[in-house]
Amino acid sequence: MDCQRDTEARSPLQTQLFSLQGHTALVTGAGSGLGKYMAHALLHAGANLILVGRTLDRLEASADEIFLSLKQQGGHLAYDSDPAARSAHRDPDQNKRIACIAFDVSELKTLPELAQKASQPFGAPDILVNAAGLNPRKPWNELTPEIWEYTLRLNLSAPFFLAQALVPEMMRQGWGRIINIASLQSSRAFPNGLPYGASKGGIAQLTRGMAEAWSRPGTGITANAIAPGFFKTQLTAPLFDKPEVVEALARQTTMNRVGFAEDIQGLTMFLASPASGYITGQVIHIDGGWTAI
Repeated sequence: MDCQRDTEARSPLQTQLFSLQGHTALVTGAGSGLGKYMAHALLHAGANLILVGRTLDRLEASADEIFLSLKQQGGHLAYDSDPAARSAHRDPDQNKRIACIAFDVSELKTLPELAQKASQPFGAPDILVNAAGLNPRKPWNELTPEIWEYTLRLNLSAPFFLAQALVPEMMRQGWGRIINIASLQSSRAFPNGLPYGASKGGIAQLTRGMAEAWSRPGTGITANAIAPGFFKTQLTAPLFDKPEVVEALARQTTMNRVGFAEDIQGLTMFLASPASGYITGQVIHIDGGWTAI
């Protein structure tokens, strides 16, 4: 019985390695998809959240879902799909843990302003998740300079310039975590994916460059990227509307399935935590074995 009680208790080592109490995470693209799933994980690990996206209503709905799941001690399946029901559960304490900032991160010159705003609710963010992104899914002969430039600006330039604005304070504090979103297309090509693939190949190298520049003695900063396989998100929704496509995608993995929210949440918590303090400059594929075969 003593052993059973010990295993049920939260050990000091577990708390030391994985708790995010006292930390603040800024998550871009937090209104839907992977950004929302990752924000959820960080809140459950103890971090305060700054949710960033272009639409305030969507961010507030995301905040309601995430905080309700925390109160219920549930995973993403605890989310209530009815917005009215979520609003009915809104808790005044939510504002003590989550803040929403409507902001277009593709406006690169304004990102220092975002860094300043994000520091007001809970102090300077020391965890940055760059989850905002766009995949135009157009054939090569329909691409315009405007589509190409905007895709690379949002997917590749914004993660760097937002990190650039936040890193000085991370350095001052002696601790920081940067998590970028790479892709299967960081290492291979997909149809109708030229600008997206170029941006995600760039993210892999950007992550290595961030580690070289910022993971120096005394900074406490790491920079890593998660390369997801196929998860159902706003970006991939058109594919998931076709069951035969989902089955074909699942067959490309060793596990014969696509990704679920909790698959990316555990890795997010790890890369944001003290437990990953000796890992930097890495692109970690979370794809059910897609890149293994």
